[in-house]
Amino acid sequence: MSLTAWLTFLVAAVLISVSPGAGAINTMSNGMRYGVRRSLPAIMGLQLGFGIQIVLVGAGLGAIIASSNIALSVIKWLGVAYLIWLGISKWREPVMESMDDDRQPVSGHKRFWNAVFVNLTNPKATVFLVALFPQFLVAGTPHGPQLITMGATLILVDCLVMLGYALLASQLFRFMTTARRQRQMNRVFGGLFVTAAVALASFKRV
Repeated sequence: MSLTAWLTFLVAAVLISVSPGAGAINTMSNGMRYGVRRSLPAIMGLQLGFGIQIVLVGAGLGAIIASSNIALSVIKWLGVAYLIWLGISKWREPVMESMDDDRQPVSGHKRFWNAVFVNLTNPKATVFLVALFPQFLVAGTPHGPQLITMGATLILVDCLVMLGYALLASQLFRFMTTARRQRQMNRVFGGLFVTAAVALASFKRV
């Protein structure tokens, strides 16, 4: 890729990552409750899910999935069901008795795999990658290095943006000093997960 093409791709990657979605909601929810450092497993899980989608598209499987209404529908409704489950779980999440109360944390391992599944069941990512990659591939040159460059750029940008979301959310943590405020925030994020599920359910390919 030329420098100009890569910079254009970089801008697209930033715009995509900063746009609110299920991954951002997941990251902000973790950042709010656990802080930036303990949000890292979930952020890495999002990147693994995203990376798998990138590999599938690069291998040509993404185009097959994107062209199959049945495959996309199955993925979409799995994602809808999972986001609703996350929303209900967040809504019912117990409050912490103190800011140092860590008796009922969700393990980093569970948060990692929850985040992987959030991105794996997002058909928007597959369709987006299938539509985006061909616009930047240079004909007549090996596609492998170009796909690796674009995939690495997408993951690095998304990782940095998610860290930013976690940092922003963690700053609100100090205000969650009462059980009432914690319940309200849990319900806000629970509602956001369900809203993301509704948005995903309404997703249709153009």
